[in-house]
Amino acid sequence: MVEAPMKAYVDSSVIMGQTGLFQMDIEKYGNIEYMRCSPENGFFPNLSTVSRADIIFFCSPNNPTGSAASRDQLTKLVQFARDNGSIIIYDSAYAMYISDDSPRTIFEIPGAKEVALEISSFSKYAGFTGVRLGWTVIPKELLFTDGFPVAKDFNRIVCTSFNGASNVVQAGGLACLSPDGLKAMKDVVSFYQENTNILVDTFTSLGFNVYGGNNAPYVWVHFPGRSSWDVFAEILEKTHLVTTPGSGFGPGGEGFIRVSAFGHRENVLEASRRLKQLFK
Repeated sequence: MVEAPMKAYVDSSVIMGQTGLFQMDIEKYGNIEYMRCSPENGFFPNLSTVSRADIIFFCSPNNPTGSAASRDQLTKLVQFARDNGSIIIYDSAYAMYISDDSPRTIFEIPGAKEVALEISSFSKYAGFTGVRLGWTVIPKELLFTDGFPVAKDFNRIVCTSFNGASNVVQAGGLACLSPDGLKAMKDVVSFYQENTNILVDTFTSLGFNVYGGNNAPYVWVHFPGRSSWDVFAEILEKTHLVTTPGSGFGPGGEGFIRVSAFGHRENVLEASRRLKQLFK
């Protein structure tokens, strides 16, 4: 099991019973390996140091760093999975936020259909966070080592676990995919991208090293030498703003905080004013 730093991936793996025991001394599960993504490696793991795994969770554009993997990087990831007999669970929940030529789906990469499935949702495009509607793409070419189709196993699990989204929710999803719905989602994405630019400019003007923001609604701010939780507490207590400690996403996030662009414009502008007052 190889993990990118995202709590949901860890918890779902624990529920499946594939992670081994929690090791208190290093604060991780025995069968999980974190693929450390940092400014030093361009927020893409050094695959030469990663062990062979059954499952690789990979999120691009990434939450929390806001970075998007390039075509060359995803090509290397697909080849790594092919060489090791691994299955990539590719999370593209923020694909609509991509503003450069980064792939919007892993299936743009040759050979990906043989090693990857892709998950996504309407949560970040259409405000479906509470409504809960997403999708999973499993190519027919994706097989277990014995040749059995992954899609058949997935279908059995899903049909056993729940009866599907309600008709009302499905109707909402179909509306999102209509011409008017697609335009509305693009408008929402553009609005949050403008919020992101405000936050990036705010922290940059204060002298911080800021990452992300181009292809995702998150800003990843570095506070070298400081605890993520200490920074979180300081901002909360002195400005009454809620950020997210980077260490909450995994060990590679220590020293960072994640700032979200999801919010009303007036709130983002007020947050910018308070942050400038705190860190000026």
